[in-house]
Amino acid sequence: MAANENTVEGAAGADPLEQLGFLLARHGAIANSRVQHAFASCGLAPRAGATLMVLGGCGSMGQQGLVAALEVDPSIMVAILNDLESAQLVERRRDPADRRRHIVGITDRGRAVLAEARAAVDEVERGLFGDLSAQDVATLRGLLARVRTSPGDQVCSEQ
Repeated sequence: MAANENTVEGAAGADPLEQLGFLLARHGAIANSRVQHAFASCGLAPRAGATLMVLGGCGSMGQQGLVAALEVDPSIMVAILNDLESAQLVERRRDPADRRRHIVGITDRGRAVLAEARAAVDEVERGLFGDLSAQDVATLRGLLARVRTSPGDQVCSEQ
């Protein structure tokens, strides 16, 4: 553990703004802003966009499965789905095998909006990571997966 602490502290050098926390916060805020703008250009809030992306991968799933996949409070998921359903991007129906369970499916209109959103987010990623090789991106993904954060952290639970 001491080696990791020395590595992190040593990398900061004399400039406190070069500390990893500051660098991640700055780049994360910029990336977050760009992704939010990309979703907004398609008429979506970020969590609505993320919900469509999850549904786009599988077509439909249980509402509780979405809660788990997106790591959001069930009441927040209901609000997201209400908005998406009002816009006719998703539809909820009762599971015939268990009437207490809701199945959420993406609509044709939802797939069209999702295609726009994916293109917009892809453009953001090209702008952010265009100078990185495929190996660099894979390494960055692996390193970020090892950063000690959790879905319960305050920023992850904000709407």
